[in-house]
Amino acid sequence: MKRILFLLPIVSLSIGCTTRDPADSAMCGITFLASANRVLDQMPNIHAVLTDPPPDMTGVIQARVVGYGRARALVGDGPDGVLVGYEGEGFPELPGFGVALVDDSIEVFRGVLIFLIEPPEDYPEIGTLAGASGNLPLFGLRVNWSSVNSERCPIFPAPDTTSRG
Repeated sequence: MKRILFLLPIVSLSIGCTTRDPADSAMCGITFLASANRVLDQMPNIHAVLTDPPPDMTGVIQARVVGYGRARALVGDGPDGVLVGYEGEGFPELPGFGVALVDDSIEVFRGVLIFLIEPPEDYPEIGTLAGASGNLPLFGLRVNWSSVNSERCPIFPAPDTTSRG
């Protein structure tokens, strides 16, 4: 009987853990940090750098600050290219920068990843990233999507098509 009472909390925790959103798991957190590092590794590739915003970067897009959850952002025209208004938590003060990620195999814009580190020097800006604590430079990069994104723990999941209200 004591053995059953001992196992009951463990079984309860196990069941509770399986009903959570897998994107919030520790494994997905580690996977995401590794993905962000792979994006940084690809930034020195001069052939992958975008000098203009992707044409399909319009309307409401997905964005994510490294170390925080996903959020939506609104895209508009700005004085120096595209203006992206970030609506989530964790927006960094300087230093920081954003990167518009384009899948290099199909040339599709995927989302904006926001880093809390010094921006790269002499990198062409495609616009501005605006958040609660100020503005950051926005860069663009074609990335090998399969090397930076995990289907099990995607950086930017499929958009929510349900209406809010």
